[in-house]
Amino acid sequence: MTLNRRQALVAAACAFTAHAAMAQSDWPAKPIRLVVPYPPGGSSDIIARAISQPLSVALKQPVIVENRAGANGNLGADMVAKAAPDGYTLLLCDVGALSISPSVYTRLPFDPSKDLRGVTMLAYSPHLLVVHPSVPANNLKELVALSHQKDLNFAVTATGSAPHLAGIAVERATQARWQYVPYKGGVQAIQDTVGGQTQVLMNGMLATLPHVQSGKLKLLGVSRKTRMPLVGNVPTLAEQGIAGFESGTWQGVMAPRGTPEAIVQKLNAELIRVIRSEDVRSRLAGQGAEVVTMTAKEQDAFFETERARWGKLVREAGVRAD
Repeated sequence: MTLNRRQALVAAACAFTAHAAMAQSDWPAKPIRLVVPYPPGGSSDIIARAISQPLSVALKQPVIVENRAGANGNLGADMVAKAAPDGYTLLLCDVGALSISPSVYTRLPFDPSKDLRGVTMLAYSPHLLVVHPSVPANNLKELVALSHQKDLNFAVTATGSAPHLAGIAVERATQARWQYVPYKGGVQAIQDTVGGQTQVLMNGMLATLPHVQSGKLKLLGVSRKTRMPLVGNVPTLAEQGIAGFESGTWQGVMAPRGTPEAIVQKLNAELIRVIRSEDVRSRLAGQGAEVVTMTAKEQDAFFETERARWGKLVREAGVRAD
């Protein structure tokens, strides 16, 4: 290689590095897409719409919530995984549910661990075990007994979803019997349980609690370690005989792998500031969501822990979504 050619390559590399550094320092310079891979009205959508406006103010650019539902959240997640790693396309989803996907889908078009990276967790809310008001059971023990006496349809937000696996875990721990009816999202699963087409449902608290408060669904148990004053004196599932049982939805933000660390750190700081603000925190608390934040590395570690935890149950139960 000639000296002139070597000098030209070095100059080009320096120019590229300088341009990349400038792009990071100028970020954000245009609107940011916050992709929710589920239909409107679900837990992730509620969180996204609670933070989008204050985050827009903090970043001085519009933060646009975009619902890309399909394939149990994998359609939108795949789109973000394949997006340019420049901080302008982000994923807000149930991180725990996403960690299940590699176990239940044999032909997943992306690898969440390799193609996405954590930014921060935002909130946790437990699953609620609810039934249609006509179901003659007022606690888990009575529901299990009833499941041996008559057919019960258990609505699941999607095959292999976190609520589905939580239902399987409850079934295996209590020897309950019910027929799983898969839907394409939590909203439809809730609607059919409210309408009586299905009798039992386990779903995230943010989306389900309003129907409990209105009397359209009856709450039998909470999948949390301790009771929640927000739902009165309803016992946890652990208290009702499933020792140590806990499940729920873990909403968090992820970015395409390769997104510059400086952008990730700025996003982490601003997202945490917004979600911890008194207005957003109190609004979510009133709906049953607890603010839980993490560093990007902590979120990645959480993802892998959940992947191992639920993967074991998927293998034992033989759950497949494709």
